[in-house]
Amino acid sequence: MIVIIDYGAGNTRSVMNALDRLDVTYELTDAKSKIQAADKVIFPGVGHAGHAMESLKKNELIEVIRAIKQPILGICVGMQLFFERSEEGHTECLGIIKGVVTKFNEKNVIVPQMGWNTNTFSKNLLFKGLEKSTYLYAVHSYRASICNHTIATSEYDGQYASAVQCNNFYGVQFHPEKSSKEGQIILKNFLEL
Repeated sequence: MIVIIDYGAGNTRSVMNALDRLDVTYELTDAKSKIQAADKVIFPGVGHAGHAMESLKKNELIEVIRAIKQPILGICVGMQLFFERSEEGHTECLGIIKGVVTKFNEKNVIVPQMGWNTNTFSKNLLFKGLEKSTYLYAVHSYRASICNHTIATSEYDGQYASAVQCNNFYGVQFHPEKSSKEGQIILKNFLEL
């Protein structure tokens, strides 16, 4: 069973639509037991990092997510919450990956970054079947720095990590659910891990 964590993220419906297009069975839930028992977990995210962490705390999901052993895919803010902290609301995040999520410099670029941008992939099963450099859709004001867990990079106000992997925790800054056939390939690859 595929589970989408239900904590009020803004892109939940578009993730569900993408999974419908892939013709896979899934459940949207905040039930700890269902999240723990899932084969794969999708952790969506559009919104404010601070509000997202408050919602996870209210629903008693912080430790559940930290303890997940099966593959989990964090999307956008979902990926950012894998890090230790975010400048957005001076938020303490999940701390799965070392590092701080920082805001793009508004003196250098338009914030938020909105639209299609090139992502350069390292060899990873998540990107199987894609060109090494692929356009994907993103909307975000904050970004993660490149680190040991970076598996894809993008360029906007300098290079940043557009995808990460730390053991079973996968994160993408872009929106695969809004990125046409390339995004569908990434979701399919994740579901086949």
